[in-house]
Amino acid sequence: MVDVQLLAELEARRARLFERLAATGDFRRGSVSENWRRCGKQSCRRCAEPGSRGHGPRWLWTRTVPGRGTIGRQLRAEELGKVRAELENYQRFAALAEEIAEVSEAICEARPALSEPAPRAPDPEGQKGGSVTSSRRRRPRR
Repeated sequence: MVDVQLLAELEARRARLFERLAATGDFRRGSVSENWRRCGKQSCRRCAEPGSRGHGPRWLWTRTVPGRGTIGRQLRAEELGKVRAELENYQRFAALAEEIAEVSEAICEARPALSEPAPRAPDPEGQKGGSVTSSRRRRPRR
């Protein structure tokens, strides 16, 4: 027996999730890391300072690309806030997609199966049951 009210509630919930998904905005996969490095030059005052981490920070956005592995790109300081916001949007997108999948599975379980047509009885003569006309080519009349 189909619980019509449950099915309607699940469909309404999925519709609300789709609305939230549409409002997610721009997003991108990956992560941002902050990197510092020492240049190794004897005359570098920054690297020679006691307790200094060296040059930086530099920010690297990395992500995994199928067939290519992990790729990255250095970010300019003015890009950092934008990219971090897009990465947060991706986390929201992924969480919503997971919720939508769960609700859709519940809908699939709640929705009744359509009655399937009865299988056809086999032809007693063993024929496929094609068209009545012969399949051999006819010659045009003269």
